[in-house]
Amino acid sequence: MFTGIIQSIGQIKKISFKKGKYCIYIKTNKNFIKNLKIGESISNNGCCLTIVNIYKNILLFNITIHTMNNTTFKKLKTNDYINLEKPIKNNDFFGGHIVLGHITDIAIITNIKNYNFSKILWIKPNSILQMNYIPIKGSICVDGVSLTIDKIFQDKFSVNLIPETLLKTTFSKKKIYNYVNIETDIYTRNIIQTVERLYNKNI
Repeated sequence: MFTGIIQSIGQIKKISFKKGKYCIYIKTNKNFIKNLKIGESISNNGCCLTIVNIYKNILLFNITIHTMNNTTFKKLKTNDYINLEKPIKNNDFFGGHIVLGHITDIAIITNIKNYNFSKILWIKPNSILQMNYIPIKGSICVDGVSLTIDKIFQDKFSVNLIPETLLKTTFSKKKIYNYVNIETDIYTRNIIQTVERLYNKNI
């Protein structure tokens, strides 16, 4: 489980395909890798992946074809940057919201409004059904970052990016038509899906 508070930015050094699975090599800083072990989980742009090897400051992950097809990993290439977060521990400060690392959809950035020290991103999910779980002022995870939903239209939503977020994540590099992973809030999904089941049952 994660909180959506990014701890490091990694850079993809290599992507290969062997024996029905993809291997991705991600370089990050030594402070982030310190005390990590093979078998532990890391959030990579919001997607929970298991460490299969560690070499100096490079982490190796395996990605299944299913994960590749349902996340932005299929669009990433060597030297691209990604957001990294370690799983939360019992005594850690909980600064974002509960993030499972299970991507619910891919979305596209349709507009960016730049201000002196901040940005507003408009993001459109591939599936309009995702908008059912994206309420104003609710939480959403975008490329691993815990954000608050500002405004919503029928098929897209906006988020505000403060200077701290731009400094410590890959959002400062994002452009219009770039794709991002999104994970809608698990509590919002569960509540809405439960109400829908009860409603349909009583019709």
